[in-house]
Amino acid sequence: METISENKCFGGVQGVYRHPSKATGCDMTFGLFLPAEAALHPVPLLWYLSGLTCTHENAMSKAGLQAHAAAHGLAVVFPDTSPRGEGVADDPAYDLGQGAGFYVNATQTPWAPHFQMWDYITDELPRVLFANFALEEDRQAITGHSMGGHGALTMAMRLPGRFASVSAFAPIANPTASDWGRKQLGAYLGADESTWGVHDATLLMQNGGFDGDILIDQGTSDQFLDLLRPETLAQAMAATRQPGSFRMQNGYDHSYFFVSTFAGEHVAFHAEALAR
Repeated sequence: METISENKCFGGVQGVYRHPSKATGCDMTFGLFLPAEAALHPVPLLWYLSGLTCTHENAMSKAGLQAHAAAHGLAVVFPDTSPRGEGVADDPAYDLGQGAGFYVNATQTPWAPHFQMWDYITDELPRVLFANFALEEDRQAITGHSMGGHGALTMAMRLPGRFASVSAFAPIANPTASDWGRKQLGAYLGADESTWGVHDATLLMQNGGFDGDILIDQGTSDQFLDLLRPETLAQAMAATRQPGSFRMQNGYDHSYFFVSTFAGEHVAFHAEALAR
């Protein structure tokens, strides 16, 4: 593993690291914030999954999570959103290919050789993190924005017991019924829609939900509301009596101004769950 940078940050360290990935068949880069407590003992870990077009750097620089995480003694990892580099398939559209991995394991040509983001995030990167940094494997939480909110919710519901809590900012809530989802799931997983449902938070909620608390924030002025379909997930949470909160925030859009506004509340939500 290569250290790209390490900077003092709110008493801790904000690092950026690169490592060869067997899952994606290329080098992968991630950011990791470690609070001051990590110099003394392992600390809980909050995962932040980013959205379309993002790298590890967007949320690391714009979401303001480090100050809140430092106050609660939490580490935060910022993975990349897709494989990258020479020989990695791409598409001219912003919502497919590099920067748009959708947190699935692709089975279709030309994506399958590298776009194994589910395995990378749920298996390989955790092994790298817990082998190299002072982190508590049994105290994890997960959050994400947009495409990353989709990833966070699906991982939390499909991996019971791993995450104490899950939250999301403007998640892609029902991708099997949205143009933000049908295009990508079809490209990565093929035309058989029966394979898509395990990557749809609304369907997973209808079929069991999450074994903990959920917090979701969605802006009412989000320019992508029709693609996100938040009402479907809210209805599924109500129908299954899922513990948690789905909040429509008046006037907020899809940007990192929205994410940073509520980042502190999300970190506090996860800190409370991790403390339990």
